[in-house]
Amino acid sequence: MSKRYKGPISVEKMRQIRDKMVASGKQLVFTNGCFDILHPGHVRYLEFAREQGDALVVGLNSDASVRRNKGPKRPINSEDDRAEVLLGLCSVDYVVVFDDDEPRGLIGALLPQVLVKGKDWAHYVSGRDVVEANGGRVVLADMVEGRSTTSTIERVLEAYKEES
Repeated sequence: MSKRYKGPISVEKMRQIRDKMVASGKQLVFTNGCFDILHPGHVRYLEFAREQGDALVVGLNSDASVRRNKGPKRPINSEDDRAEVLLGLCSVDYVVVFDDDEPRGLIGALLPQVLVKGKDWAHYVSGRDVVEANGGRVVLADMVEGRSTTSTIERVLEAYKEES
C-alpha cells in the first residue's frame, strides 16, 4: 500500500472538512457509486464531477450494498481496494464508504453544495431534495458510450471462455 494512501474517512470527519470548506467559501462536490472495475467512463465522469467545485467526495457503496444492488457475484473488488483505486485518481479528494442501498442519508449528513450523477439517473437522483433544499445544485453528467463495468466483465468472460 502506498505511503500516501490514507483510506476512506468517516462521515463525521468529512462533515468537519465540508464545514471548513463552506466557512472559507469553497464548494464540496458529492457523487456516489460502486466503482467496481474502473474504466475510462468512470475516469471521465469523476473528472467532470471534480470540475464542478473545489473538492470531490465519493460516496462508495460498501461490499454489502453492492451485493444488494448488483447481485451476489459483485463486487469483483473489495471496498478497501475500490477506495484505494479511487483515491489514487487526482480527481478524487475523499472517499466515504456507506452501507445503505442509496446515498440519501449520507448526502443529508454531509450537505454538499453540488451533487453530480450520470444522466442515466436523471429520472431519480437520490438526495436531490436535500441538496436543493440547502441551496445546492444537481448536475447531470454525460455518459461515455460503450463503457460500463458490466460490459467490461462480459468482455473478460468472453475472452476467457473455453471453446466448445
